[in-house]
Amino acid sequence: ENLQQKIPSTVSTSSCDAFVSSNALNSSSFTKLMNKLQEIHPAASSDKIVAALLEVQKNNKGVLSGLSIRSIVERTSAVL
Repeated sequence: ENLQQKIPSTVSTSSCDAFVSSNALNSSSFTKLMNKLQEIHPAASSDKIVAALLEVQKNNKGVLSGLSIRSIVERTSAVL
């Protein structure tokens, strides 16, 4: 796992399901990110993790691009 990989994305929710737009995170990076966050926070639901990711995105001028996976995990963990 390359924790320095950049994530050029936005994340949004639709009907309480995580949805990643076609020009957002590739599904492999999003899956790795979700798996890592679920591993760290086993009691958190996927919806709660996505909500925390959205808050991180909002607090980063509406984007996650430019942040490493490690930084996104740390910031999301702080929200959770």
